[in-house]
Amino acid sequence: MHNVMYTSEEAEGHRLANPFDTITEGIGINRLTNNFKEAMVDSAFRGTDQEAVHMANYLLRNEGMYVGSSSAMNCVGAVKAARALGPGSVIVTILCDGGGRHASKLYNPEYLRANGLVVSQWDAADLSFVLAE
Repeated sequence: MHNVMYTSEEAEGHRLANPFDTITEGIGINRLTNNFKEAMVDSAFRGTDQEAVHMANYLLRNEGMYVGSSSAMNCVGAVKAARALGPGSVIVTILCDGGGRHASKLYNPEYLRANGLVVSQWDAADLSFVLAE
């Protein structure tokens, strides 16, 4: 994911030829918008397409939540934040999209395999697919 909020090296003029090389559509803004110019961002976490795929399937199987790629990526970030902050911390995230608009990619095993992504099933207590920072 390429996001100017994550690092200034990924800002306008320093980005890849195809900045949208992710199945998590709409994530990875490559310019600083007016609503974020004054934002005080303490830190950020990177997430991968593979983590989003696993999280979406984990949430569907274990929580009954049919989320989109942005929501799945937000949950990946929430897990990383929880690990960084430690026990007793309260983490809040937004589930900003549903899975319906993502069925042809995020929930399509053929599409995922064709794009080098693995579909797997996760145990209710297992979030080991969320990589360490």
